[in-house]
Amino acid sequence: MNRINQKLEEDKKLLSIYFTAGYPNINDTVTVIENLEKSGVDMIEIGLPFSDPLADGPTIQASSTKALHNGMTSERLFEQLKNVRKTVSIPLIIMGYFNPMLQYGVEEFCKKCQEVGIDGLIIPDLPVDVYHDNYKSIFEKYGLINVFLITPQTSEERIRYIDSISNGFIYMVSSASVTGSQSGFGDAQTEYFQRIANMKLKNPQIVGFGISNNETFMQATKYAKGAIIGSAFVKHLTNSGVEKVDDFVTSILT
Repeated sequence: MNRINQKLEEDKKLLSIYFTAGYPNINDTVTVIENLEKSGVDMIEIGLPFSDPLADGPTIQASSTKALHNGMTSERLFEQLKNVRKTVSIPLIIMGYFNPMLQYGVEEFCKKCQEVGIDGLIIPDLPVDVYHDNYKSIFEKYGLINVFLITPQTSEERIRYIDSISNGFIYMVSSASVTGSQSGFGDAQTEYFQRIANMKLKNPQIVGFGISNNETFMQATKYAKGAIIGSAFVKHLTNSGVEKVDDFVTSILT
């Protein structure tokens, strides 16, 4: 069974953390992953930096720019991750845009993911229909779960279609804005969380965008299986470095 599915079966609310590979420094990637697992995180999203990150707010954009300047590439990331499964057992997901994967070769990219122990991919700009028609068989061949995003504006019909072709979790974007651009959740978002919960989808949902502390983590996971934190953690890395990862995770979980 895929590690993501195993984790989703655990009787707890899950904390997933996003960070940008090669940030703050090019060789920090594996250290950040190892420190996150030691601090009690359930899943990790490894951001593959891209020069035109449409869904990312300024914090993550800045980290991507720095990582690219540091020399991070798809090939460099796979090289860094080649021994990660000797020390890390929790699910690892690569989050990135489709262009670098196309340039690398989609099947070759998926094959490399399998080789280094990646469990899934999140590709915000890969349309669901295109994935289903052209790439689903390749992802499944290499044991990869593809995670789709929904927003408050996604129609019920679309959500149910996404649910029908998903086999892990659904990434529930808390708002239509970019990452890192809000603080706290209002009535509209709470109603959205409730509405999705009431749909009784077969795949659990994990909420992302706008979660930065224990309060927003608790709000997000009241109706969902877990929550994803990105911008707030990247800010913490910027300010405190890779050795203080556990301080951030403790502040979210307690």
